[in-house]
Amino acid sequence: MKEQSRPIPSHIAIIMDGNGRWAKKRLQPRFMGHRAGVRSVESIVRHCVASGVKVLSLFAFSSENWRRPGKEVELLMDLFSRALTEQVKRLHDNNIKLQIIGNTAQFSSTLQKQIHDAQAMTANNTGLVLNIAANYGGRWDITEAVKRLSQQVLLGEISIEDITEKRVEQQLSTAQLPEPDLFIRTGGEQRISNFLLWQLAYTELYFTETLWPEFSVKELDLAIDSFGKRERRFGRTSEQVQEQSDA
Repeated sequence: MKEQSRPIPSHIAIIMDGNGRWAKKRLQPRFMGHRAGVRSVESIVRHCVASGVKVLSLFAFSSENWRRPGKEVELLMDLFSRALTEQVKRLHDNNIKLQIIGNTAQFSSTLQKQIHDAQAMTANNTGLVLNIAANYGGRWDITEAVKRLSQQVLLGEISIEDITEKRVEQQLSTAQLPEPDLFIRTGGEQRISNFLLWQLAYTELYFTETLWPEFSVKELDLAIDSFGKRERRFGRTSEQVQEQSDA
């Protein structure tokens, strides 16, 4: 009997937590943890491509992260800029499409141009979509969607009755992407921290104590294996799910 291949989530979303604690354990500055975290991103992206994942969303910098010490924020912005410079050609050569979501208008003009150029270079690629959330917050995303819909109502383009869940989804920053199937948070915390609030409504959640710089391909496979063992009912009964599977 042929062994069934394991279910692979089409869209994986990850909060990459634990960089600072990883560095602290090694008596290093927090920034060294963020730098080590970038190396983890590289290996996880490669494995997602090899595994057939279609979209990988990474929470790189939240709208709340501006509250961190000024020097750390400055170093994070520099690291983001450097990663774009060093990695975008490699992403493009591997047919990966880079998408940045969030309020990028708050970044420096130089970083904004880098983001624009990186997205333009990879825009027509058809492989993995690498969706980076930078200066992003789920509440911000929903609020911006509400503003756009309100403007359409004011202009008479739609009526209030026309506002449906589908129309809200179409105004979110992830409008062109499928909702995440699997959410992973490293570092031991068990919350979603204002990440993709609308989009995670039916996502399978996976939490691990592993700090992000130590999150390996093997750890990702454990998360995917956990996903594959879950029954996704979306409000239906187990019997209905089974009937649909057998059809």
